[in-house]
Amino acid sequence: MRVLMVSKACLVGIYQRKLEEIAAHQDVELTVIVPPSWRDERGELKLERAHLEGYRLIVDPISFNGSYHLYFWPRLAARIAQIRPEIVHIDEEPYNLATWHALWLSKRAGAKTLFFTWQNLLRRYPPPFSWGERWVLRSVDHALAGTHGAARVWRAKGYRGPLDVIPQFGVDPEIFSPGRREAGRGFVIGYVGRLVRGKGVDLLLEAVSRLEGAWQLDVLGSGPERESLAQLVARLGIGDRVIFTDRLPSIRMPGFYRRLDALVLPSRTMPNWKEQFGRVLIEAMACGVPVIGSDSGAIPEVIGDAGLIFPEGDSDALTSHLRRLMQDPELWAELSARGRDRILAHFTQKEIAARTVDVY
Repeated sequence: MRVLMVSKACLVGIYQRKLEEIAAHQDVELTVIVPPSWRDERGELKLERAHLEGYRLIVDPISFNGSYHLYFWPRLAARIAQIRPEIVHIDEEPYNLATWHALWLSKRAGAKTLFFTWQNLLRRYPPPFSWGERWVLRSVDHALAGTHGAARVWRAKGYRGPLDVIPQFGVDPEIFSPGRREAGRGFVIGYVGRLVRGKGVDLLLEAVSRLEGAWQLDVLGSGPERESLAQLVARLGIGDRVIFTDRLPSIRMPGFYRRLDALVLPSRTMPNWKEQFGRVLIEAMACGVPVIGSDSGAIPEVIGDAGLIFPEGDSDALTSHLRRLMQDPELWAELSARGRDRILAHFTQKEIAARTVDVY
């Protein structure tokens, strides 16, 4: 079967392993269109070419780059005419112009269609977004939801077609694999992600400021909260223990995780957002790093019994969890093993790809 996927997410190199796993299925002829870059509050993320075996990667420009709701692929009609796909996998939310445009072109060409969604809040959009969303829900052939919470949202919004719960990406457990802990060093805590209020990095800073003993916090990411977080570090008097680093290329992330003793995702629910998945959790778990997450959105669903959960906004509870990991090596080892086992059972790129091909 000829499958065309349009995906701005797949410009990230490590995500391309899923594409290789999809293409490894003998009955799939896969073409993927990605943009040369994508802009958001962190800056410009440029295409990484990391895993390109077995499928065709096309780099096409997008109009209105950085406008999440309004961007689209101006060359897509010509690409569909050239490739003649039987299935078009629209790797985007149903309330965006990119999805409406791709769905309309695909239906006109007689291709089957599916969209992917992380949206786990029952949000109501003004016209024209509400009109486009309703049309997509009536017209698409299949839906993929990243979590059960997202699936419930689209059922509540009236989607009655076939729907599968499959995360957008997994991890390759050979690339994201455990390292050896260094003896005699302090306890290294990590955060990876956007520096925005919803991610709760301020709560993490408050929590670590109450820890005793030798510890270090590595904050990897960028965003509009960067300066205010640096000021909070200074007020808390922990400037010698907190390191801020801008984003790394995705292929360097396994090395970053292997240096950690714990990864924390302290997200807080906002009026227009709650944690949709927390991909950094599965990357750290695959590397044998114990994870701690708030109970915002999908975090408990992702972690299961393989990590520690605290009530969102409760920095005292987060401090308590960090102390437990620092002081209890048996708990650390148990969570390290549980996390890796959970990835192997549920979140490998191979498993995600196979389930996606079943949908095709």
